[in-house]
Amino acid sequence: MNGFELLDIINTGETSKVQLKEKMPHPDKIAGEMIAMSNSMGGIILFGVKDKTGDIVGLTYENIQQYSNIISNIATANIIPGIYITTEVVSIDNNGGKKVLVVYVDEGINKPYKDKNGYVFVKQGPDKRRVTDNAEMIRLYQGGSHLVADEMEVFDTSISDIDEDKFRDFFQKEFARSIREKGLSFEQALKAKKVLRNDKLTLAGLLFFGKAPQSFKPAFCIKTVSFFGNKISGKDYRSKPDDLIGTVPNLFKKGMDFFSSNLKHSQQGQDFNRPGILEISKIALEELLINALVHRDYLKNAPIRLMIFDNRIEIISPGKLPNSLTVEDIKYGNPVIRNNQLVAFSQRTMPFSGLGSGIRRSLDEQPNIEFTNDADGEQFIVIIPRPGDNE
Repeated sequence: MNGFELLDIINTGETSKVQLKEKMPHPDKIAGEMIAMSNSMGGIILFGVKDKTGDIVGLTYENIQQYSNIISNIATANIIPGIYITTEVVSIDNNGGKKVLVVYVDEGINKPYKDKNGYVFVKQGPDKRRVTDNAEMIRLYQGGSHLVADEMEVFDTSISDIDEDKFRDFFQKEFARSIREKGLSFEQALKAKKVLRNDKLTLAGLLFFGKAPQSFKPAFCIKTVSFFGNKISGKDYRSKPDDLIGTVPNLFKKGMDFFSSNLKHSQQGQDFNRPGILEISKIALEELLINALVHRDYLKNAPIRLMIFDNRIEIISPGKLPNSLTVEDIKYGNPVIRNNQLVAFSQRTMPFSGLGSGIRRSLDEQPNIEFTNDADGEQFIVIIPRPGDNE
């Protein structure tokens, strides 16, 4: 980082990813800041800058050596598990050569991080806050790959809640042999495919092979609406709000039917006896809908939303991108799989490759797609502009 880049950061002020410190505070306070950054999106701490005004006071050589040693000790002794940090000294030449110590804290891969008292912190704007909510703690465990939502058991379910025909068909397709031909009982086959555990259905098992998944998980549906106009607050509907329910393959089919029924079709040079072509690439819509169903955060008790406006389509999935994955990462086919079992089941039941190429394929078909990883709102938003005559 050079002096000009540092000045730009300082002039922006404190944010979720930037903290300004004139001097070294108490070790417990700086540990809390580093924990919050590690449990959130990472960030930097600048020593030698007043937090209220952004004035650069600078540090002496002795300060820099002392602070660097303190920071290193805090990262290993005051934070559990320990974190890895890097430091850099940047000189601001137009401020009399004043030196600022820059401490880089990466987003952690072993969440949740906590202090010596067992307290867990996350960032909330420029401040930090202590985590006490169980659901939020579970999401932190998931972010650290300690917990896989789709393999968790669903309370009050049993083998009787499985659609036996659906599972038998799936098993036959995967192994080209029946359950009996593989020498297994029905229950053994369910356990082998992680559909049944401790006499309860796993979430993946319920969502793919359950008789009525939403009777246990009502929020795991798709909410659809088609508006007149371009505002979500609008009250005039082309297609009134509806809840789509069923297994993941059912939801995929019903979601595509919703798009097909509410978007325009045209012949685009075809013979008029042939079905019209959707105004938005069908391949892109399929890829994006599958992405929403398979890769959403199932620790968030919220539905997927499909909304059609005059000028755009919005697909909103609960949960930000997992770990430190960015929009640029997914555009270039660098996936981090959140729901391993859902991915495995999808490869046999839907047009899904599981290779991380879906976003790239959708962009090849529809280059004007916009992606937003809303970390604060914890949702992933896809916006597809509709053709100009809808604006």
